Amino acid sequence: MRSLNIAATGMLAQQLNVEVISNNIANMNTTGYKRQRAEFQDLLYQSQRRVGSTSSDAGTIVPAGVQIGLGVKTAAVYMISEQGNLSSTDNTLDIAISGRGFFQIALPSGENAYSRAGSFQLSPTGQIVNADGYVIQPGITIPANTVDISINAVGEVLVKIDGQVNVTNVGRLQLASFANPAGLEAKGGNLFLETPASGTATLGNAGSAGYGQMLQGFLETSNVNTVTEITNLITAQRAYEMNSKVIQTSDEMLNTINRMR
Repeated sequence: MRSLNIAATGMLAQQLNVEVISNNIANMNTTGYKRQRAEFQDLLYQSQRRVGSTSSDAGTIVPAGVQIGLGVKTAAVYMISEQGNLSSTDNTLDIAISGRGFFQIALPSGENAYSRAGSFQLSPTGQIVNADGYVIQPGITIPANTVDISINAVGEVLVKIDGQVNVTNVGRLQLASFANPAGLEAKGGNLFLETPASGTATLGNAGSAGYGQMLQGFLETSNVNTVTEITNLITAQRAYEMNSKVIQTSDEMLNTINRMR
């Protein structure tokens, strides 16, 4: 009986759906987190009467045929890069991106990772780093005798050095853009890696065409909508229950056959 296996694929699909939703809810307070959504596809079909085949010697055509579906499969779990809300923190090294773009972060392996989380700090040598101590590219160092740091909308890092009247420009943070941000590989720790699906990173200055602006003293919150996620969770739970009901019904049908004399 096909319905047993078909319903089993439905239960597995909804189990994965709940796992994706639970990860979204778990990260509802994660800075710069982008929610994910599971995408499903129907499986192969078995044709018991092929559509379009001839049904007589006169050349009449079968208009519909008989095709039996075999269930569902997971096609993708992709990132939705919708802008999150901007939350004021009044912290000097908190930077939010309003619009497109990712911060570039140098990993210990030598490759670059990308992130929307702009909660930065200073390393012991004065470099701007993330929470794990990874340097934000292009590697800007704040002088030790700095009394104030200002980062403008186009990413220029301006510092006021003790004893000086004018501010000094010590560098400019650049942004990376991708043709397909959903194709980035999530690494954890608010980091993403470039893949063939995402395309090559295109670097540019904040505020230029195709790139967002930087806001000092703000952080981008998660774009998870709790009402939507709870609604999706309830829908997934009901779909799981209905698939389990199909298995129960199929079992009862088989039991009926077993009792036949």
